[in-house]
Amino acid sequence: MRITVDIDEERLREIQILTGEKQKSRAVSRAVDEFVKRRRAREFGRLLREGVFDYPGSNEEIEQRDR
Repeated sequence: MRITVDIDEERLREIQILTGEKQKSRAVSRAVDEFVKRRRAREFGRLLREGVFDYPGSNEEIEQRDR
């Protein structure tokens, strides 16, 4: 999807450096993707800490089964 956004030139250069992308649109797209992934991971971690998921067995038992 194509959109128009105003981004400070200095911030855009920083995004390009951090993402390693030379093209501005690719750099912004990659930065947005990484932002979404981090937010999802943070939310998943919060849910884990709150005990939303009901895993049977202890951590050691689960690790033993994975071997």
